[in-house]
Amino acid sequence: MPIVNIQITREGTLPAHTSVTRQQKAQLIEGVSKLLLDVLNKPMNSTFVVIDEVDVENWGWGGLPVEEYRKRMAASAHVPDTKLVGIAKE
Repeated sequence: MPIVNIQITREGTLPAHTSVTRQQKAQLIEGVSKLLLDVLNKPMNSTFVVIDEVDVENWGWGGLPVEEYRKRMAASAHVPDTKLVGIAKE
């Protein structure tokens, strides 16, 4: 019985939304459940997915509250290349 915890910041990714939508959460739950089925052969009806939305003021990055970190990154005009996270640069 797999249990998957997903933690995300409580902020919207769509205009006029202050949190992730029900539809987005349903897609996360379905996608994670399918991944465990495909990779580990775990039946979807035995997989539990818990989504925790964390208030932005309770989230830190790089030793700073995330909002301060984002301000500093924007001020330096450097945005981390998230596509390369976990991939060795050649």
